[in-house]
Amino acid sequence: MTAVPGRRSSTFTRLLRHGFTDASAAERLLDSVELAPLRDDPVLLDALGATADPDLALLGLVRLLEAQPNPGARRELLDTLISAKPLRDRLLGVLGASAALGDHLARHPGDWQALVTYEARDLHPGVAEFEAGLAQADDPVSLRVAYRRCLLSIAARDVCGTTGVAESAAELADLATATLRAALGLARAAAPEDDALCRLAVIAMGKCGGHELNYVSDVDVIFVGEPAEGADETKAIRAATRLASHMMRICSETTVEGSIWPVDANLRPEGRNGPLVRTLASHLAYYQRWAKTWEFQALLKARPVAGDLDLGAEYVEAVQPLVWKAAERENFVADVQKMRRRVVENIPAAEVERQLKLGPGGLRDVEFAVQLLQLVHGRTDPSLRSGTTLDALKALAAGGYVGRSDAAQLDEAYRFLRSLEHRIQLFRLRRTHLVPEDEAELRRIGRSLGLRTDPVADLHREWRRHATVVRRLHEKLFYRPLLDAVAQLATGEARLSAEAARERMVALGYADPASALRHLEALASGVTRKAAIQRTLLPVLLGWFADSADPDAGLLNFRKVSDALGKTPWYLRLLRDEGAAAQNLARVLSAGRLAPDLLMRAPEAVALLGDGDGGGLTPRPRAHLEQEILAAVNRADGAAQAVTAARGVRRRELFRTAAADIVGSYGTEEQPAEADQGALVDRVGAAVSDLTAATLAGTLRAVVRDGWGDELPTRFAVIGMGRFGGHELGYGSDADVLFVHEPRDGVDEREASQAASKVVSEMRRLLQIPSADPPLLIDADLRPEGKSGPLVRTLTSYAAYYRRWSLTWESHALLRAEPVAGDADLGRRFIELIDPLRYPAGGLGDEAVREIRRLKARMERERLPRGADPKLHAKLGPGGLSDVEWTVQLLQLRHGAREPGLRTTRTREALAAARAAGLITDEDAGTLDEAWVLATRVRNAVMLVRGRAGDTFPSDPRELAAVGRYLGHNPGHVGDMLDGYRRTARRARTVVEELFYGVTER
Repeated sequence: MTAVPGRRSSTFTRLLRHGFTDASAAERLLDSVELAPLRDDPVLLDALGATADPDLALLGLVRLLEAQPNPGARRELLDTLISAKPLRDRLLGVLGASAALGDHLARHPGDWQALVTYEARDLHPGVAEFEAGLAQADDPVSLRVAYRRCLLSIAARDVCGTTGVAESAAELADLATATLRAALGLARAAAPEDDALCRLAVIAMGKCGGHELNYVSDVDVIFVGEPAEGADETKAIRAATRLASHMMRICSETTVEGSIWPVDANLRPEGRNGPLVRTLASHLAYYQRWAKTWEFQALLKARPVAGDLDLGAEYVEAVQPLVWKAAERENFVADVQKMRRRVVENIPAAEVERQLKLGPGGLRDVEFAVQLLQLVHGRTDPSLRSGTTLDALKALAAGGYVGRSDAAQLDEAYRFLRSLEHRIQLFRLRRTHLVPEDEAELRRIGRSLGLRTDPVADLHREWRRHATVVRRLHEKLFYRPLLDAVAQLATGEARLSAEAARERMVALGYADPASALRHLEALASGVTRKAAIQRTLLPVLLGWFADSADPDAGLLNFRKVSDALGKTPWYLRLLRDEGAAAQNLARVLSAGRLAPDLLMRAPEAVALLGDGDGGGLTPRPRAHLEQEILAAVNRADGAAQAVTAARGVRRRELFRTAAADIVGSYGTEEQPAEADQGALVDRVGAAVSDLTAATLAGTLRAVVRDGWGDELPTRFAVIGMGRFGGHELGYGSDADVLFVHEPRDGVDEREASQAASKVVSEMRRLLQIPSADPPLLIDADLRPEGKSGPLVRTLTSYAAYYRRWSLTWESHALLRAEPVAGDADLGRRFIELIDPLRYPAGGLGDEAVREIRRLKARMERERLPRGADPKLHAKLGPGGLSDVEWTVQLLQLRHGAREPGLRTTRTREALAAARAAGLITDEDAGTLDEAWVLATRVRNAVMLVRGRAGDTFPSDPRELAAVGRYLGHNPGHVGDMLDGYRRTARRARTVVEELFYGVTER
């Protein structure tokens, strides 16, 4: 084929048109001696162009021709290739899709003959045909060669489209069955004395058991052994174990012909730690007493395949009743909730989006959903008891357990994803579930799936489309039939029975399925547009509710909100069109009582959960809050109306803060949970403290305007104390304050004091009036003389008191003092007055330190509630908030005068400053910070879950589980949460003993 210099040959152009990417190399191969007889044959070029990778197919063909033992054999291959289209399509199809099978043919050039036969029985071979194909194998090496020869025929039918993906997977499982039998036969022949002692059954599990195997996959098995008649059981099981081990090695070990596949027996009772072979009675004893839910899920696919098939059938018959009772187990719901979470943490971040099996929208999503529905409904419906995913999905749809349309879409997506998986594995015959990144590989895979126009782009588009379908339907699959069952719209559709609907709700965590179904009926029934949108939303919402500790409460609260806002045009549109809003609402409504209670008082606040004009969930700055509250106060008619407006803003912003906290703690599908627990605590503390300060500022303005007009006869300031001054308020915290005033020029001090006292009493009264808004309790007990002293003093009176009477505990309390409302200049001067007290120039004397320690020890003894477990008391228990705060504050009192960084009201900021100043080691500071953050989170969680403040973990199991979810613990791990808290607190207490109490032993 000599071309004119400088011009492309016509063959080169034709090669490009036929899909070759390296036309120059292809030209050289076509000019080779081996292909000389077919050099100008258009049939060959057309056939090569029809393959997944024409370059690979041509190279494989030339290698196969070169490997033929003599010219006569080469001529026979060429003649058959041109004259027999079935062989041509099969052989070139395999060579263009699998480099590994091309290598096999080059090593065993006569095996192309396995592709010649084209008869009806050849199109759908079963175990018997594959056993015949392996019959001549008499050692592990020849078994591998025979296995690959059989694999050639499966791959040929697959890539040519003669069989679909389900049929190919079934054939691969049948070939595995035949191979296990052949391997066991070799093992028995090698040890006839062992064979004589025992009966051994091989039970296929996983994809082999389900008749849906991949090209390259571990073959999961379980071994059952029994003694032969008259044999000793112990000796028989040892003999069976030797046979089983030898069989596994025959399949798994690498030889000159490679390996077949690993045989994995880790699904057996006790996994790797359990005996490889057990008797049937031993298996049953384990499953009846110790097995976990996932083990019964795995047994769905159990199928006897080799060895003593009668014993295998006995095994399956014995375990099946246990499988179908799994949904009745005590921990089934918690196990299901754990299993429903996609396990992607162990997948490297760079691989998550390429994972066909474990990634979002992957194969495991489909398989798990189908298996879970089988476990729930298969106990009463034997038609669902199939080990094959697609057969089970078809049966679920026929029985009304899954919507027909959903099942059809899922079936199509699963077939595509499995086909993609097959093509990826077929190339190198390597076990992988990752979509490659190399463009040439993607092009070959796309073409093998029939995508010829733009293979790479089309493959990505189809893959993402099907993965999106799986992700969308994965949760919907559980819940859509529930809605169909209660809404009863379409006629002629099979529906869940009332009992089946109840079973499913129980399995998914709903404690009161009857009430839950009534709520669904109320929400989804009818032909209105509202009901139609609800039917679209509810399948996904129900899944999010089920992911919480209290699904029943989530659904009930959703019904309440929907009833309140049902006629509001924007409500359902917000949930439908803004994905974040629906999931955020589901999280908030099912996480506890506080946030739903706040929302129910003004349901329109649901708008905050979206990304639109509601401002989202980002806390608003204090200046903006004050501006809004003061504007509302100025518009109001009288102090009572003004403070009602201010409290309304407070309620809305408390909801915003709580919702943001819940969403940040739980995470969403798009945004994982906040990893920095300290950041969550700081955001809540700052937001609630700023909101409280703005509310007090608005209330002060309202009271002054109502009683005195524009100006009070005395300057007035509110000083935040305790957690309020430290910007660390929780949801249930009172506002600790001091009130200070200073008569204006020319105003009598008595008149000024009366005015200031009236302001204080009116502020307290208005903020506590019973209403739909939560009260704001003002606590002034940290004032001079405590409850016995006046509520408000002049700045001069404070100065006189602190100069003459101040006690050490008051200096301690003043560490948290910060102006929060009122006259800014007066607040600044109050701080100037107290700074020498809280940051004494010479530090604290020994007696003052001893007094603080005595006071702390007495508080630990006397203030802990009777009957409370000290080790789990987040405030007063060892290693709790009090321990950490007093330790940090002692450092501030001792060193604040010379270390400016310690002059802060915030605990974590002061702790960081002490670390920076070398007053505490990095390790000890980290220990105290971790304990303080965790204890604060516990208190916030208790308030969110129970709707009332508390310092200890709840005793109610559901409430305790909800606290655990908020703290990042999955269902069933409440014990881990409590152990983790005790451990963290114990470490912190050790540091406190040394730094606060001066105990030097660690």
